[in-house]
Amino acid sequence: MLNRYARRMERSTVDTPPPGRSPSAGTAEPVPNQVGLETMAKEARAAQRWLAASSGALRGQLLEAMATALENDITEILLANRRDLDGSAALTVAQRDRLTLNAARVEAMAASVREVGRQRDVVGEVVDGWVLPNGLRVRRIRVPLGVVGVIYENRPNVTSDASALALYSGNAILLRGSSQAFYSNRAIVESLRSAISEVGLPEGLVGMATETSREGALAFMQLGAAMDVLIPRGGPELIATVRSQATVPTIIDGDGNCHVYVDASADLGMAVDIIKNAKTQRPGVCNAMETLLIHVDVAEPLLRLLDEELAAVELRGDERTRQICERALEATEEDYAREFLDLILAVRVVDSLNEAIDHIRRFSSGHSEAIITESFANAQCFEREVDAACVLVNASTRFVDGGQLGMGAEIGISTQKLHARGPMGIEQLTTTKIVIEGEGQVRH
Repeated sequence: MLNRYARRMERSTVDTPPPGRSPSAGTAEPVPNQVGLETMAKEARAAQRWLAASSGALRGQLLEAMATALENDITEILLANRRDLDGSAALTVAQRDRLTLNAARVEAMAASVREVGRQRDVVGEVVDGWVLPNGLRVRRIRVPLGVVGVIYENRPNVTSDASALALYSGNAILLRGSSQAFYSNRAIVESLRSAISEVGLPEGLVGMATETSREGALAFMQLGAAMDVLIPRGGPELIATVRSQATVPTIIDGDGNCHVYVDASADLGMAVDIIKNAKTQRPGVCNAMETLLIHVDVAEPLLRLLDEELAAVELRGDERTRQICERALEATEEDYAREFLDLILAVRVVDSLNEAIDHIRRFSSGHSEAIITESFANAQCFEREVDAACVLVNASTRFVDGGQLGMGAEIGISTQKLHARGPMGIEQLTTTKIVIEGEGQVRH
């Protein structure tokens, strides 16, 4: 413990402001360049070899120590977060919500780390196996990916969630957050690294890039073979940049243009509850509903109910929606394609289930799509024909979350089809290798 606080006292005299932020008094230390990133990646690679050979019990002990450290360090973490908030006046309401920490949120971060540590240990797990006619014994086993990089925006909780998932699955992790969350992320990383040290493992298992400029982001995503996989978590601009510039294999955590379709057979009370939850419980996250599709047979009674229940939500609708709900603004094609991340909802009245599915096929980002229906046949049709990482029947899209789905936490929600899709937990942070055992067999 003494070392942890000694490091903090030393750090306070050589504080490094992120680019574009006001420096504090004192001498600023130099920001790392590409060489610094590569050194950090080499340290992560060396440390990961130790972790990959460790037992699940030790990794569980590590995560318990990390959770305890977060709880013990709440004061420092919240002070760092306040510093970020004070320097980020230009953020939107949704962005500020994602950045904000309080005691309850830090405690929830610690609880999430503990929950990851209670998951099944998948490292070394035998996926399948067989014996060949020549006597060779073949097994396919799970192994860590290696060094995982995560580049993300304004979400300090990602720092602890991603670290917990990576370490419990036997990986090292390199983190590159945004300038707006610089001090929060650094305080969390220091807390986690102190716990790693206390357990007797190399602190290099968790590394944080401190250069937060665009050039720093490009250097991070161009580490090449120094990093095994890169997971971006952010808006369309970040994702587009990663797609075009990264020299590292990527798993894309894509936009969440999520739809809810209310079928003609839907229970309208259930529909109101689900819609309200999916849109308003936390509108600035990727699993919030952005477009509501309503079958024409229930459009009038449902929209009358929603006009009151969603009074704080700006509605943008097609002509039939606006005829029923006079306060609704006209929806554009862009509105139906947009991830608002705000209290704004695009609405469209459709004539059939097929029309709803066609709309989703056209505008969906492939994240999460839901149907509210009492028809088993329509539910099956929706499940079968909607192409998305997650499909829900009679449930809010807000459940598409690793913690909510029993995975402990998630390092992201993949909207691609290789190598992972949907919420990514510890299993998705592993790959497989084939082990072949024999007694001197040779090929003829």
